[in-house]
Amino acid sequence: MLLLRHHPASLRRRVRLDSAIHRLAMSTAASASAPPASSAASDYHCRTKHSLTAGYARGPGRLDWANQPNPFLRFSPPSQIPLPNPPPGIAGIPYPSLFHSPPPPPSPQPLSVDSLSALLFHSLALSAWKSAGVSTWSLRVNPSSGNLHPTEAHLLFEHPRDPGRLVVSHYAPRDHLLEVRSAAPLADFPALLPPPATAVLALSSIFWRESWKYGERALRYCNHDVGHALAAVAVAAAALGWDVRLLDGLSDEDLGYLVGVEKGAPPPPDGLPDKMVRGKAPWVERQHPDCAVLLFPAGSEPKVDYGVMSAALRGLDRLEWVGKANALSKDHVVWDVIYHTAEAVKKHGPAPGESFSVNPWRRNAALSDDLYKELTVQEVVRRRRSAVDMDGVHVMGRDTFYQIMLHCLPSGDVSPEELQGPPSALPFRVLPWDAEVHATLFVHRVSELPKGLYLLVRNEEHFDMLRRAMRQDFEWERPEGCPDGLPLYRLMKGDCQQIAMQISCFQDIASHGCFSLGMIARFELVLHEKGEWMYPRLFWETGVLGQVLYLEAHAVGISATGIGCYFDDAVHEVLGLKDLEFQSLYHFTVGAPVLDKRIMSLPAYPGPGIDA
Repeated sequence: MLLLRHHPASLRRRVRLDSAIHRLAMSTAASASAPPASSAASDYHCRTKHSLTAGYARGPGRLDWANQPNPFLRFSPPSQIPLPNPPPGIAGIPYPSLFHSPPPPPSPQPLSVDSLSALLFHSLALSAWKSAGVSTWSLRVNPSSGNLHPTEAHLLFEHPRDPGRLVVSHYAPRDHLLEVRSAAPLADFPALLPPPATAVLALSSIFWRESWKYGERALRYCNHDVGHALAAVAVAAAALGWDVRLLDGLSDEDLGYLVGVEKGAPPPPDGLPDKMVRGKAPWVERQHPDCAVLLFPAGSEPKVDYGVMSAALRGLDRLEWVGKANALSKDHVVWDVIYHTAEAVKKHGPAPGESFSVNPWRRNAALSDDLYKELTVQEVVRRRRSAVDMDGVHVMGRDTFYQIMLHCLPSGDVSPEELQGPPSALPFRVLPWDAEVHATLFVHRVSELPKGLYLLVRNEEHFDMLRRAMRQDFEWERPEGCPDGLPLYRLMKGDCQQIAMQISCFQDIASHGCFSLGMIARFELVLHEKGEWMYPRLFWETGVLGQVLYLEAHAVGISATGIGCYFDDAVHEVLGLKDLEFQSLYHFTVGAPVLDKRIMSLPAYPGPGIDA
């Protein structure tokens, strides 16, 4: 049985919570994971759960270092647009002011090579190189599970030095440049950049990069990374005075034309396999189109016609594309369930009644800018690192904790009669759907805040649903000193360090920080009401929230890390959640990092010239 240190006055409640994990360990994995209704998304999700009893989701078991995928996709020989680094002439913006100043953000920068460089340099570029012994590896501004970086970025824009010429390009972060894949007169494709849009940025995933290490669960992690990248781009764009909104009415087929899926690695010669396959399978290095966002001056609202834009994107396929993709590995392992699930959750066009719209820009609620270090946005995003260990000592101030929670709210600083839910605050405003993800918090070391289990309700329309679904003996008390407008509730008091560690695959980092959390999404109803295409989007939302936690932690002088390994149904059992009404999709921990002095840091540019 797991142990919880507790106060005598609430012994019974503590024991019940502790016993939840014990009961789960004594039960069968099948009874905990069986979905009430079958679908490709829910079947994949249940199949890839880690279990206290049945073990971990299927994976490689050992790492095939000889075939570790190259983290850098390149196209040779394309024409290139070098990007200056660091970007010149971009003024630093104090971190709190970007979120707390009256909207919209600073006056929009014009489109130029310098502003494109700034966008990518502060969102998707390399942030450093690390070296230890004979090993050297790169880090990026946007985080990734296992630092494997399945996410690729593509940019469509009017060439600032060749007006009237539309450029379709791939971003190469190792050398911070754009590889031009295709080009055409802008007059032939006006629907792709509706005025006053600045550019379209598309993201794609190479599943093989993640599945090499994580096997079947890799599809989850790839979509976490998409969310992190979306938030990174939104924040970097806001510092330029640009807004960013998901073009979510485009189909996966439309996006494929934008990223050049058929212009890279070949398709599977005999269709998708129906079992795991080992050997040469170059088609697994193909890009899977994830999403595209429109960048435009903040305060404006471009008129997007999805039907016309879709037709224009299909026209890109008729253009001449240049550049051959480099091979990432010699041999491969095909985890077939990833590709079948990705196919099943594709979006095939706008949902009924879906149109492009931009929510009013809301600033984030603020307690005090003095809670943050004197850092610019640019400094915070490029200093972001994933902690590998926490010191288990640092205590966070209560106001700092509340301030971080305020920045996790999608609607920002709302009036008393309004509810949290619509995504109006940075960076959540990149997403076009109301929040579906909530945060269950294990508070370990926050001054003047009792240790225990808390819940941040990010969409207050879900409050009654959450309360009905969770344990009936939870307290649902507002903690002392909690700011008005912060829907944070204490569920129980008690030391949760042991539980936090054990449900996060026995990782000490989940208990050694100031707090850790599990992101709980409304799940089954979302897939039923909206469609299975929402499955990856739920993970995108968790990635956006995770990016906020990263930036907030670094802005107050500590660190954070995402945790993809956790025992799914153990989390649900702790909360009393049954079936698939709500599911835990991502874990996180925030605290003071322990630095490994054996690792040497090197500048991001110029790098050592290796693919690592």
